[in-house]
Amino acid sequence: MRGSMRRELPVVRTGQGDVKLTREEFERRFRERFYDPAFDAVHAELDRIVDVAWKNYDDYHKSPRKRKAGPEFENPDFELPIEWLDTRERIHAAAKVHDDAASRRRVLIICGAARSDQTCPGEMSKTFRLVQLARQIVEASEGFECDVLDLSHLAAEYGRQILPCKACVSTAMPLCNWPCSCYPNHAMGQVNDWMSELYPRWVAAHGILIVTPVYWYQAPSVLKLMIDRLVCADGGNPDPTRTHGKNPKEAKALELAGWDYPKHLAGRAFGIVVHGDAGGTETVRRDLTDWLLDMELVYAGNASTLDRYIGYYEPYATSHEALDRDTAVQEETRNVARSLVAAVQLIRDGKYERTDAQLRRVRPK
Repeated sequence: MRGSMRRELPVVRTGQGDVKLTREEFERRFRERFYDPAFDAVHAELDRIVDVAWKNYDDYHKSPRKRKAGPEFENPDFELPIEWLDTRERIHAAAKVHDDAASRRRVLIICGAARSDQTCPGEMSKTFRLVQLARQIVEASEGFECDVLDLSHLAAEYGRQILPCKACVSTAMPLCNWPCSCYPNHAMGQVNDWMSELYPRWVAAHGILIVTPVYWYQAPSVLKLMIDRLVCADGGNPDPTRTHGKNPKEAKALELAGWDYPKHLAGRAFGIVVHGDAGGTETVRRDLTDWLLDMELVYAGNASTLDRYIGYYEPYATSHEALDRDTAVQEETRNVARSLVAAVQLIRDGKYERTDAQLRRVRPK
């Protein structure tokens, strides 16, 4: 325990009720994926698949393929999901690229809008257009490369999803693994989680630029899903064998014994562009800034964060024309990218110094 004081471990609180489905309800939900009459021709095959899927759900086969963790872990004989180990290996490979002094400087630009001309809206987002302006600045900078993450693919691309955070961290920080081990969950059909690809892309980046609209005074759900799932980068446990997987009691004991809350993405520079049409831009810009600073990313300068209104209280139908006219916000977006590029260059050249680097964290979490 921390210091010389002994502390009784808190009780793990339970009692929200059983959520187990009946066989009939499970089958009803499962078959909803095959509503199209084209599947009628394989009715018998689907019957057999339903039987297997029900057994996997009933027996709770969350991670059906595992192997021993190996000597890199505290408990090398504890079995971990192969999929989690594969994501971990990709993160380690991305970290090597990030740390290689000879590698090109990489900026990850995130398009936070859900609107896309490839789905129901039938028109690209203004956010996407602003991303392209920033991308041109990064790609024109010597020694830089750009990785664009378009979160509208969550709505426009088949099978693409980011599953919600289960808030393991709120039980105890060591219960939240880096990378997240909550998914895939094959028993529950919670698979194809995009975060297994996105974690390495964040790790490989030297700079992060988030460009986002405001949806109902807040960040769009596609962006918030990713933000929540990045909680494991801010203090997450890189060794699930220390808690023998998801054991709440062990995780509580480990946290109370003294947890160092490792900052897995610290030191990367960031920039932010938030735009709206009636309200909320300043709030979203501040929320994103506070979140990234909490993870100990580096503020790239006064020009690196921006919130603006485009077509203030004008019709949605003419919003792209409003952006065409607003050459100032276009140039300001370019300046955010320029500021981020300059900060990344200073960091990579060892010329950037944080004035608070030697200060002790008073409230580590």
